[in-house]
Amino acid sequence: MEPTHEILEEMRLLRERTPDVRGSVACTVDGLQVACDLPDEIGEQAAALAAALLAMSRRMLIMTQHGAFEETLISGTAGFVAFYAAGPTVVLTVLAGPGANVGLLRLEGRKTAAAVAAVAAHKQ
Repeated sequence: MEPTHEILEEMRLLRERTPDVRGSVACTVDGLQVACDLPDEIGEQAAALAAALLAMSRRMLIMTQHGAFEETLISGTAGFVAFYAAGPTVVLTVLAGPGANVGLLRLEGRKTAAAVAAVAAHKQ
């Protein structure tokens, strides 16, 4: 199985385990889309924004000496957007609805990010 298909399978499993997840995108830290479970126009923009948010989050952690980046969660009136480190070169962005169980989202998001990181590491 090709790495992109393996990552998409992990994204599909995330949706199964977390009913309020609406979609996800995996991208490189430079903003290049690796795999997407969202409409194309949203996925490409989300990948670019994820890379920018990752850079800001990492910079904040370095400045405040709070360790390595793990995740960023954004809460909005219509739902959540969560960003997870998926190894050193990939970031996983997950969109969830307003009624999402944030604890479950964080748990399953991290699990999926670890699986994506393993696929990405195997690809290299």
